[in-house]
Amino acid sequence: MPDPVALPRIERARVARWRDGVVVVAMLACVTLLHLWASQTGAPPAVHLLYRRLYYVPILYAAFVFGTRGGVAAAIVAAVSFALHAHLQLSRLLDMQADNVLEIGMFVVIGTLFGWLRDVEERRTEDLRQVGRQLEDAYGKLEERAIQLINIQDYTQSILRSITSGVVTVGSDGSVATVNPAAERILGMSEFEVVPSVISTVFKDDGGLGRDVSKILEGRLPRLMRDLTLVTKAGTTVHAQVSASRMRAVGGRILGAVVTIEDVSEVRALTDQLIRSDRLAALGELTAGVAHEVRNPLGIIRASVQLLEDATRDPARIREATDVIKQEIDRLDKVIKALLDFGRPSPPTMMPVDVEEVLDDVMMFTRKFAGHADVRITKRFSGGLPPVMADPDQLKQVFLNLVTNAVQAMEETGGVITLATEADDGFVAVKVADTGPGVPVEDVDKLFDPFYSKREDGTGLGLTIVHRIVDGHEGHIEAESAPGEGMTFTVSLPAIADREAAGEGVR
Repeated sequence: MPDPVALPRIERARVARWRDGVVVVAMLACVTLLHLWASQTGAPPAVHLLYRRLYYVPILYAAFVFGTRGGVAAAIVAAVSFALHAHLQLSRLLDMQADNVLEIGMFVVIGTLFGWLRDVEERRTEDLRQVGRQLEDAYGKLEERAIQLINIQDYTQSILRSITSGVVTVGSDGSVATVNPAAERILGMSEFEVVPSVISTVFKDDGGLGRDVSKILEGRLPRLMRDLTLVTKAGTTVHAQVSASRMRAVGGRILGAVVTIEDVSEVRALTDQLIRSDRLAALGELTAGVAHEVRNPLGIIRASVQLLEDATRDPARIREATDVIKQEIDRLDKVIKALLDFGRPSPPTMMPVDVEEVLDDVMMFTRKFAGHADVRITKRFSGGLPPVMADPDQLKQVFLNLVTNAVQAMEETGGVITLATEADDGFVAVKVADTGPGVPVEDVDKLFDPFYSKREDGTGLGLTIVHRIVDGHEGHIEAESAPGEGMTFTVSLPAIADREAAGEGVR
């Protein structure tokens, strides 16, 4: 459907073309009438020559207005009119002078050539118009895109101003580029005071943040997340969760880094309170467990002593009572030793450790013990794992305890223990899975509690000690049970991503 706005313009163009056509016809008719009038009045040849040249005016006008077709049509009409005039008034057509024939040819040539030039120019003009329209469209799109970018920038700035986490952008030279209002509150300084200082000089004590950002800018670390204690220039201590990552251009060039600072001082205080509460609760459970574990042997020893008093002349009963007393004393000694191991752990000797080498040693230690229970130990190592910073002896204690528990759980049925390793997002994970009976799902959360044991001769402190050792290595341990199918313990330890740090640990 035609555009209503364009209809008047199309109508005006149509009227203009009709008007131009009438003008061309009128000019041709006038020139032809002038020729006839000159012939009737006996005008000299020079007048005929002048009037003959006048035919070029309507030809050029038609070519200019209508293009090649208009120029050729006007030239043909002029040629026919002049030829008829020459035939009727001057001489017969075949007897016309050569210049008259040449003039007729020139009419056609001039009309065709000038019309063609006009068409070429019109096409060029149309091309320029089209390019102009395309440029206008491109400019409109560019202007719209610029407005969108400005809106996005304003929206992004609004987000940065609104979020409660401090966001600091750092250039490739380590200097601070921008600081959002939350970061200003954390630092106790305005953006004007901070930019363009080096990030390590913004704090009185940066807790190693400047060194970590330098590693990211140098490409040694892609990103990091750490809990740091920062001290501002004003002397305020801030417990913060800091994350930093590279900031790249579209082509991959490192532009700098983005550092996010989350003030967790209040959370840290609440966490400390919860930890103190948990410790008090754990101490209460531990006290109750110790009392329970000690009361039973003491009761048996008391009964045995009473038996000795009544059987002073019966050697057999005396021997039986003394054996019971020795067994209960040994049981008490075992409980006390486990309590000492739990409450007074030896300080770890930290060094880079290959977890798979530790597991190979554990398999060598336990293979014979497992064989007596008809239990087979297999491994599924991924290989090429990064080292972990740990005490190798304590790690062996962890995995020996887990494997020993799995073997004891399958003493009557036999089965398979699988040791598997894998890298998991900055951690090295070790899975110890068995095909034993497992434990009820509701008891899984109790496995690491002191004095919880399914064996009559167990102290219930083995897994508690394992949990403490893993915590001391900044790792975590999880237990999963499928009753009737088996048990799986997963120990995750932080990997050493920085080779330089690994070298420092060796020294």
